Amino acid sequence: MPAPELISPRSARVAAARRLAKRNFRGKDRLFLAEGPQAVREAAGHADTLVELFATVDAAERYEDIVAQAHAAGARVHLADETVIADISTTVTPQGLVGVCRFLDTPFDEILAARPRLVAVLAHVRDPGNAGTVLRCADAAGAEAVVLTDASVDLYNPKTVRASVGSLFHLPVAVGVPVEEAVAGLKGTGVRVLAADGAGRDDLDDELDKGTMGGPTAWVFGNEAWGLPEETRGLADAVVRVPIHGKAESLNLATAAAVCLYASARAQRAFGGCRTVTPS
Repeated sequence: MPAPELISPRSARVAAARRLAKRNFRGKDRLFLAEGPQAVREAAGHADTLVELFATVDAAERYEDIVAQAHAAGARVHLADETVIADISTTVTPQGLVGVCRFLDTPFDEILAARPRLVAVLAHVRDPGNAGTVLRCADAAGAEAVVLTDASVDLYNPKTVRASVGSLFHLPVAVGVPVEEAVAGLKGTGVRVLAADGAGRDDLDDELDKGTMGGPTAWVFGNEAWGLPEETRGLADAVVRVPIHGKAESLNLATAAAVCLYASARAQRAFGGCRTVTPS
């Protein structure tokens, strides 16, 4: 493969990448930044996603396999000095690799057509770190999709992308879906919709004991500060709380999401659940 040339800090390519730190430019260009070796590797492995890669000389040598993968994916590779990477990057300590990626969200209709069995719905979630962490939890628990409602944070916010630790590239994510439409659509495909709320009438342990969680399930998670509004809770088939057995006042959003998603994943993989069990 040809050796990339050192790009000028005044290059139009650098300016175009730099402006993707702002949401309005991301939306206009339908491009976003993926920073660090893990995110760039995942982007390069996701079909037709990685457009450009900026790398310091040291990073290009250290992560030669990622640079080769980027070339193989058809991305333009630019060598850049550390000041250029720092200018493009949104992190305090850049790792020397910054990728420019195409948007990859999935239309909600396509998610429904795939008849998902485990879905995380983020309703009014505004913190990008929490959104990315929930996406990572959903991926780890084996969810088939994540839905961000129209009142939630931008999926392509750099903090969301970083907090997902590559999971953004692993599973379908729909964005901008009104919560009423999300719930109605999921129910229409036979998915039971559970609202996660600390004041919920139903207890997660009781739901597991009753054997009600083995079927297709969508969890709706609310805002970090005020949870789910009454009208959103009213859309769900049940409002479920994670029991607090100790003296903690509550759980944060990402922790509660992990508990709920893994409870569903375990129930679905048990005998009688909606997933097949693979013998060990």
